Amino acid sequence: MDVFNGTLSSLMRLKDIKRKRYSSYDKSGGNDDRYHLAPKSNTLIAAMNKPGAIKHIWITMDSREILFNNKVILRMYWDDEEYPSVEVPVGDFFGAGSGKTVNFSSLPFQMNPENGKSFNCWLPMPYSKNAKITVENQCSQEVLFYYYIDYEEWADVPENLAYFHSQYRNCECEGELEILSDSEGCMTKNEEFLGKGENVTGNGNYIILDANGKGHYIGCFLNWFNLRITREWNWYGEGDDMIFIDGEKWPPSLHGTGTEDYFGSAWCPTQQFSSPYHGLILSGGDNWSGVSSMYRFHIEDPVYFEKAILATIEHGHGNKRSDFISSVAFWYQTEPHKRFPALPSWKSRILYLGRE
Repeated sequence: MDVFNGTLSSLMRLKDIKRKRYSSYDKSGGNDDRYHLAPKSNTLIAAMNKPGAIKHIWITMDSREILFNNKVILRMYWDDEEYPSVEVPVGDFFGAGSGKTVNFSSLPFQMNPENGKSFNCWLPMPYSKNAKITVENQCSQEVLFYYYIDYEEWADVPENLAYFHSQYRNCECEGELEILSDSEGCMTKNEEFLGKGENVTGNGNYIILDANGKGHYIGCFLNWFNLRITREWNWYGEGDDMIFIDGEKWPPSLHGTGTEDYFGSAWCPTQQFSSPYHGLILSGGDNWSGVSSMYRFHIEDPVYFEKAILATIEHGHGNKRSDFISSVAFWYQTEPHKRFPALPSWKSRILYLGRE
């Protein structure tokens, strides 16, 4: 009988583990418990030199610069690797990819009061030899940076260890032009633009994750900036999720039925909602204008791959919509990992941020 089975029950088991922490506490004994990140600087905030795992990260920041949360880059490196396994703007990593912080709570991530300015992550991030974490301030002004990195040191490295990875992407998607009616000088029937046509390849889908190796995808944040200006029905979410495993062709092993469906909602949602595994952090303005921010975490249902994974979603049915999308993917895999594309410039990252 396994009496230690379960999250709380596992607390009864003795473990050969040491708990440690890096933080921004004032080393002089004063109360200036923060790092003063100089403009255009890169700062090492943690360096672990024994096997172990990061178990919790807490960050909060402040600056006079607008959208500073999305101009500070978080990078993580495992076991002497040259290129990072995590490269994401801090705000995006914790769910503030819209440029706005709001309170929400999921199992792996939370933005907590005051008004979502306190960021928490509970995903385990293991390493066999060492790890380091850096933050790059891409702002033109100083950023006040408060943080905890809670980690543990192990006596032995467990077998079948998978390394944590996270990547930011964005795209101003190219869609179809809407055809004007000769008789009325207005757009064609809205339902034709939103729901007609076929996509039987997956080509042109927005890419959330493109990775090589053996591992499992555990989910994403996705921010949808509605760029279509119309008084007609302006729902953005008729695009299907398509996740291709190990180089398979269309149809993929996992093919969904609509954007909100993949993120655990239904019927063109207009209400903010958060739960352990899925939620709608921001639901957009009138007629789904502005930005809608959502998440789906495959904690109970990881998407496994042996060689490669391509996680995608249509931008509107048949990729007809020309909206701006950004995302952060989370996954575990063997090393070495496929090198990430160059991080989009901060100008492209914040182009539509802060809009309601």
